[in-house]
Amino acid sequence: MEVVIVPSADEAGRVVADIVAGALATGARTLGLATGSSPVGAYRELARRHREEGLSFAGIRAFLLDEYVGLAASHPQSYARVIRADFVDHVDLASDDVHGPDGATDDVLEKARRYDAHLRAAGPLDVQILGTGANGHLGFNEPGSSLASRTRVKTLTQQTRRDNARFFPEGEQVPQHVITQGLGTILEARHLVLVATGRTKAAAVAAAVEGPVSAFCPASVLQLHPHATVVVDELAARRLQLADYYRHVAAKKLPGQGF
Repeated sequence: MEVVIVPSADEAGRVVADIVAGALATGARTLGLATGSSPVGAYRELARRHREEGLSFAGIRAFLLDEYVGLAASHPQSYARVIRADFVDHVDLASDDVHGPDGATDDVLEKARRYDAHLRAAGPLDVQILGTGANGHLGFNEPGSSLASRTRVKTLTQQTRRDNARFFPEGEQVPQHVITQGLGTILEARHLVLVATGRTKAAAVAAAVEGPVSAFCPASVLQLHPHATVVVDELAARRLQLADYYRHVAAKKLPGQGF
């Protein structure tokens, strides 16, 4: 695992955009997309590079991490809609090449299984962008999730629902359930890139990076992956005990070493 500490959330977005652009330049054809506040800066920077520098996503297949159960794809807070507003509508990704779990169907358990099969058939995702919650959830794998779990229906914690309530109109309840890629599913991607920004993520980042690998902090599963990059701003890094070493590693990279 490599930990990259940068001064600001904007710089974190630029580093993640560098990773994605570099992967595309070397032949990546599949991309995993996360929603939430932390990846937005990366999507904004990728859209700018598409608009101003010609970065192209044509022919790339994209796969979402998760989706609320019970929200139609047209709902403003469905992740199918959010990812389009945050990213897809600003680049040249074809709509038919953006895939996600269907949480609006009556048989969500079967839809979760089918989505997992779809991901496996697509082959390992080349780059999977990730965020984490204040409780260390990864995707919507809440604390207690099996480290080998597959795509399935999960019940959200009250903390996660409170954290996400700000995205919903006043009086509208955050759904109780989601379809999420499992931790085992996420680990199959070739390169995991987690971005976390802000003071509220500091405890989760420290637990994920320097704590034990544990279902109590699902994001700690990144420690088991052979190619994981964690990009954090100074606020999210403030509880890291080895922060000085991570900065030293970044400063002493060999030419062409990359992330």
